[in-house]
Amino acid sequence: MTFARLRHGASSGTNRHPRGSVKAVHELFTVLPPGEAFATFSRGCSPIDGEETVSLEAALGRVLAADVVAGETLPSFARSTMDGYAVRAGDTHGASEQSPAYLRVVGDVPTGTVPDVAVGRREAVRTHTGAMLPPGADAVVMVEDTNLHTGRSASGAEIEVLAAVAPGENVLAIGEDVLAGATAVPAGRRLRAADAGGLAALGVTAVTVRVRPRIAILSTGDEVVPSAATPGPAEVRDVNATTVAAVVTAAGGIPVPLGVAPDRADELERALRDALDAADAVVLSAGSSVSVRDLTAQVVARLGSPGVLVHGIAIKPGKPTVLAICDGKPVVGLPGNPVSALVVAWRIVRPLVRLLGGERVGPSTGSGQAWADEREVDAVLDVPVPSRPGREDFVPCALARDADGVLHATPLFGSSNLIFTLVRADALIAVPLDRSGLGAGETVRVVVP
Repeated sequence: MTFARLRHGASSGTNRHPRGSVKAVHELFTVLPPGEAFATFSRGCSPIDGEETVSLEAALGRVLAADVVAGETLPSFARSTMDGYAVRAGDTHGASEQSPAYLRVVGDVPTGTVPDVAVGRREAVRTHTGAMLPPGADAVVMVEDTNLHTGRSASGAEIEVLAAVAPGENVLAIGEDVLAGATAVPAGRRLRAADAGGLAALGVTAVTVRVRPRIAILSTGDEVVPSAATPGPAEVRDVNATTVAAVVTAAGGIPVPLGVAPDRADELERALRDALDAADAVVLSAGSSVSVRDLTAQVVARLGSPGVLVHGIAIKPGKPTVLAICDGKPVVGLPGNPVSALVVAWRIVRPLVRLLGGERVGPSTGSGQAWADEREVDAVLDVPVPSRPGREDFVPCALARDADGVLHATPLFGSSNLIFTLVRADALIAVPLDRSGLGAGETVRVVVP
């Protein structure tokens, strides 16, 4: 579905001009759906250059710079996946509890040893999980499906097979996991625990990864003080620098905190230019709206070409967001309210960091760029959630299961100024662009960042 761009007027505010050299003006800004906004923004972004080689132990969470090609085949030998008996599958055809097949036991293959016995017609060899399959065998009967009889015949022990097996059953074939020469882990993958384990199985001890993107984080506002400071009257601690840094780190980037810039156009511009010199991208918070004291869009427009690409996203909370490319470097202007800033950081900054880091982000969803590092679950909504068509709403919620195990979502309504609205939340209820609200009892999509 294609949504029309929405025009929004300037918010009300004081009539005096802000201090600094940029004249304040009341502007209209065009609000884009989040997916379209990120697509517009990301077309001007590309992975940063730079690679390094790190040990496999240090590579977890890093993005591979090149395909890792398997140097050997795994498994390199056929092996049993069960404790039981290696057999010829054809010898068990038709076997059942009512009509067992009888096989002579001719040996035992412990794990870690090369079999010194082969399986002939109507013979079986005792085997163990992980043990090499002896020559002649093509299947393994689980020990639970057998009865062992010793001294029953002159030839020695034999087993009753109570269930037939097919060729290859309970056996790992040579190369079933990975073949030599195949791509074991592709470039652009952020290494997970499973990837590290797979590479360890191949004997890989070091990998080449992309350097982490450096993301400068700058807060603005005369009322904002560092989180370690004691706020004076009418002052607040800087929440956004900490939450944005956490999002950047989780996405694989390196946060570069640059403190707080005052509400002066000249000082903000100087701080932003320093930030662009110090990092691969800049994220600043506050000052992104359209009131007379909000300077972000005006100052960012002066930093380099092409400048501001998006001013306003159809999302709640977080509408007054600025996205810009300044001489090749991305700049994101977040709203100042902590909840708004964090939601947009999840929605925009996180995939940006992954893109800059060379990670292959998953395919876009119907509403645009896929979220990163999140899981989506379905839950039954307990309380109606109002919304407005043409914007994505993300509503904090608590999650709980009822006596039948059904997951329920209870909205936690609160101002975007209140960070503890998110602290108390387990997830976010996602209201699609085309909905005017969600009803109680409806099954809804819940995002767990």
